Amino acid sequence: MEGRNHQEPKSVALVVGVTGMAGLAIAEALKSPSAMGGPWKVYGSARRPKPDWFPSPLVDQYISFDALDLADTEARLSAISSQVTHVFWVAIQFRQHEEETIHANSVMLSNVLKVLTTQKKSISVSSTDKILHINLQTGTKHYMGPVLTKSNEATLVPHEPPFREDMERLPYPNFYYALEDIVRSYGPSLTYSIHRPSIIVGASTRSVYNLLLTVAVYAEICKYRNVPFRYPGSRYTWEHFCDMTDTRILAEQHVWAAVNKKAQNEAFNCTNGDVFTWKRMWRV
Repeated sequence: MEGRNHQEPKSVALVVGVTGMAGLAIAEALKSPSAMGGPWKVYGSARRPKPDWFPSPLVDQYISFDALDLADTEARLSAISSQVTHVFWVAIQFRQHEEETIHANSVMLSNVLKVLTTQKKSISVSSTDKILHINLQTGTKHYMGPVLTKSNEATLVPHEPPFREDMERLPYPNFYYALEDIVRSYGPSLTYSIHRPSIIVGASTRSVYNLLLTVAVYAEICKYRNVPFRYPGSRYTWEHFCDMTDTRILAEQHVWAAVNKKAQNEAFNCTNGDVFTWKRMWRV
């Protein structure tokens, strides 16, 4: 490890959303001595300052900025824009309505790409001969639509599983579609890979969107209030098969796609391979 740390990095990654489950796993995978395309220099970023629990060895530098603010994004990322060869986009913000979620996440992604690509164009070709690649993480909501919104149950017609990456988009607002369109609009100078995990599970005690932690807290609340531990999801998710995605498997796919030319400009599902129903699992 000591000898490897002194090697010049072959690739420079910016992990946007590094404090989340997927972001942590990706940073850890990139810093592995056996990481494809390595050794990597890793910049990790998030909206909030680096928390006390964050494992500092996973990144070479932690950058805090608000991607919704173009001026702040430019101030924080301009200094590293000429170095970055790969962006791993695992940031996400939810709003009450899908249209608001589309707007917020589109602005975030657009601001970061605008800063990185503008800076690269202003530098001579001789100093930057690498093409910027972005790993965009979305999810299987791409195939199901707004299944988590109970008001849509009567009219929603999702794709029938198994889901395939080449399935057509559904006729519903979806911020995943918007992000894909933004990334594709930067081609051919920017290559991409799209990653569609299912329910993400991993080791994380602070991630807001950690389903296992959320269910555990919900169970504790039900126990404390002495009320039934009822399933909080929709009828669709109760009755249909579900699968999950281990963050370590997801991170491996991210790194593989980032350095494999055959994976450029392609979409990839990512699941553990086993299926279950909440109807049966909830009884357990």
